Amino acid sequence: MNFILKLVLNAVAVVVLAKILPGVEVDNYVSALIVAVVLAILNTIVKPVLVIFTLPATIVTLGLFLLVINAAIILLADYFIAGFNVSGWLWALIFSVLLSIFQSILHSILKKD
Repeated sequence: MNFILKLVLNAVAVVVLAKILPGVEVDNYVSALIVAVVLAILNTIVKPVLVIFTLPATIVTLGLFLLVINAAIILLADYFIAGFNVSGWLWALIFSVLLSIFQSILHSILKKD
């Protein structure tokens, strides 16, 4: 139940960010929910592999390269989902940073309950 609630909160965050950012578009709420599910899957499967392969670059940049990996995950989700569109790397980077902030705020509120 907690996992489903987190997915719904992530979908809400995706919709809010799509309304705020001009370079990010989501067609409808179902697409936002699909984006949340695909991002959860990509963060579980693909992100650890990318982190391992780019470990030297991550160490040299003191962890800032993880922002690039997050943007790549967003662009992968854009590739897989028809109702989700991100205009480029910069918008994917901004979207991933803001999504992480929204997720941490929403999940901290959820954790208090």
